Amino acid sequence: MIRFLILFLLAQAVLFGLEMLQAVQQQVILPWTALIADISGWFMSFFDTNVIASGKVISHSLNGFAVSIEPGCNGVEAMIVLLAAIAAFPAPWLYKLKGLAWGFVAIQGMNLLRIISLFYLGQWSRELFDWAHLYIWQALIMLDALVVFLIWIRYLPLDDKPLTEQPA
Repeated sequence: MIRFLILFLLAQAVLFGLEMLQAVQQQVILPWTALIADISGWFMSFFDTNVIASGKVISHSLNGFAVSIEPGCNGVEAMIVLLAAIAAFPAPWLYKLKGLAWGFVAIQGMNLLRIISLFYLGQWSRELFDWAHLYIWQALIMLDALVVFLIWIRYLPLDDKPLTEQPA
């Protein structure tokens, strides 16, 4: 357990450190954030043709309301936490890759729901938008990463080695 915690914390430190590098921000994080905005805008345009996505900003052409998807709101941090946990846990690499793939889908799917709900909530009430953004959705995204990790652990293959008896 101590080994897992040390590896988990070390992996997080390295991954969060890499994420903060200017080159990584410019080449990976900002394009990813713009893609998330485009995908969110695309989904919303099925129900609301007044939604416009441009770069990392999603706006409404009739009322002028807009949200900007900033670092911390793009699901990257939750993926870093999940990646560190799965990488640190002793398991076969194939299962680690499967866990990361399913985790990516779960976290990014939840993040799309987050962005869309906040976009419409913000048009209705700025106070509720701020509260949901800062308290509800931050916790739910990280909880999503934890739940994915716990489900992933649940479905890991059991070790087939028989337990050896220890002398008394």
